[in-house]
Amino acid sequence: MSPPLAYRRVLLKLSGEALMGDEDYGIDPKVIARIAREVIEARDAGAEVALVVGGGNIFRGAGLAASGMDRVTGDQMGMLATVINALAMQDALEKIGAKARVMSAIKINDVCEDYIRRRAIRHLEKGRTVVFAAGTGNPFFTTDSGAALRAIEIGADVLLKATKVDGVYDRDPKHHADAVRFERLSYDDVINRDLKVMDTAAFALCRDSELPLRIFDMSQPGQLLRILQGENIGTLVQGRN
Repeated sequence: MSPPLAYRRVLLKLSGEALMGDEDYGIDPKVIARIAREVIEARDAGAEVALVVGGGNIFRGAGLAASGMDRVTGDQMGMLATVINALAMQDALEKIGAKARVMSAIKINDVCEDYIRRRAIRHLEKGRTVVFAAGTGNPFFTTDSGAALRAIEIGADVLLKATKVDGVYDRDPKHHADAVRFERLSYDDVINRDLKVMDTAAFALCRDSELPLRIFDMSQPGQLLRILQGENIGTLVQGRN
């Protein structure tokens, strides 16, 4: 018998770069298929799963803005990149028998649904995986902010941020062999230590709504289900000092 779930409704935030695998650009079909299998495994265990996928594997609006492009235009292009990734994730999920819906914060009705909070919750209640696209629909906000906002709106039990490292460290583990990983942090700890958990606006949303945030390495197979079953994987941020 499977262990009971610690979380019933979750929002999983994936970076666009997570979809690249070993490629230099775009989407690695093997990687997105593996992520889809893990999402379905979580759903089959009884969880309601929503996703937010970034667009950095295709386009980074902030990067081009730094090179002279109008920031609003760049961010709008970045939103479209997230729609591409969301449609790819929907396709990967449906190929293995799941029911999935892409909901966009910007109007693009010919390819996906508009985001409507009550409809998103209903999709989850019906066992569908919902992929939120286009961030918040506004320039100057990252997909981290979009993930935090959507997690709060749908009443998620936790926001899971998948990264390339196995949690939050006191310093960059790639450059410091003695870096120490934290198992638990409070919101105040993150602020006082100036730890780069996610962008400031997204973190403020989590803190003010007391939404638990877990940072983990999605490249390790099986991590998502193990977290849902209550295993202490990665770093959990919640509560105050």
